[in-house]
Amino acid sequence: MKYIKTFLIIFSFTLIFIFLNILFSPKYATNLIEGSMISEYYDEEVPHDVIFIGDCEVYANFSPIVMYEEEGISSYVRGTPQQLIWQSYSILKETLKYEKPKVVVFNVNSMRYNKPVSEAYNRLTIDKMKWSKEKIEIINNSMLKDETFISYLFPIIRYHSRYDKLTKEDFEYLFKRKKNTHNGFLINTNVKPYTSLPSKKILSNYSFSDIDYSYLDKIVSLCKKNNIELILIKAPSLYPYWYEEYETQIQEYSRKNNLQYYNFASISNEIGINYNLDTYDGGLHLNLSGATKLSKYFSNILKENYDLIDYRKNEKINKIYQKKINMYYNDIRY
Repeated sequence: MKYIKTFLIIFSFTLIFIFLNILFSPKYATNLIEGSMISEYYDEEVPHDVIFIGDCEVYANFSPIVMYEEEGISSYVRGTPQQLIWQSYSILKETLKYEKPKVVVFNVNSMRYNKPVSEAYNRLTIDKMKWSKEKIEIINNSMLKDETFISYLFPIIRYHSRYDKLTKEDFEYLFKRKKNTHNGFLINTNVKPYTSLPSKKILSNYSFSDIDYSYLDKIVSLCKKNNIELILIKAPSLYPYWYEEYETQIQEYSRKNNLQYYNFASISNEIGINYNLDTYDGGLHLNLSGATKLSKYFSNILKENYDLIDYRKNEKINKIYQKKINMYYNDIRY
């Protein structure tokens, strides 16, 4: 009887601890929704020939739904805010546990960062990832000095102070998730025209760091090992500045490694992007209008140069995508 009582106490304590971990953790459902994006991938029911990895310059600028409508390309954006290159590498490794795409698209903007930026950005990428070797890698590689691994393992350690800040969202999404993206693309229909930009700073060093090159090498190697075509891109933006020295380094790396590289920022006029109409924040990111133009342009490149399946001809997958398309345009309308 004594052992049964002890077991029940331990079991009850464990259940309460698990419940409080879930309750106090941010839900990223209606606030800071960027934190929910990483987990939506796990619900996918269709294969993806194209996987995007990178920071906000992928999830804000490329619409897989538009690419499907244009060319029947099935794609997914596994982007997160301020996604650092070692995080992109581990997310790609995790993705390959679920499927093997024909093409991986990596946005090179993160090459400018050689160390973690903030815990807040780390949390938006890490919190909702499934536990795996890759999640552990990202935590260990991304923690700042005042962060601890155990706070990721048991979120209550980090978020216990939220006890008096809990909202309706915390209870409504206690055991469910709110879908905020469309195959990883985050819709933004706002318009904030480009007016002016900060003056261009002179940097003391324009060279990408050894750690960035080492992880780019790892991404290249991982793709080659799995017979995946790797495409490097620089998404359209007016700011932060993409210096000529940055561009030269990426071009040289691409030639050396026989990679395709597209700097869409340099051909924004050809794509048809108008920074008075096609951006929601004055030229940093594209809005829905700009993302639609870029997605149509890029889907044409992919279809012409890569052996991708037109899934519109697959009755089962097309049926799923028709539901996705309906949800997409409903979200745009409402």
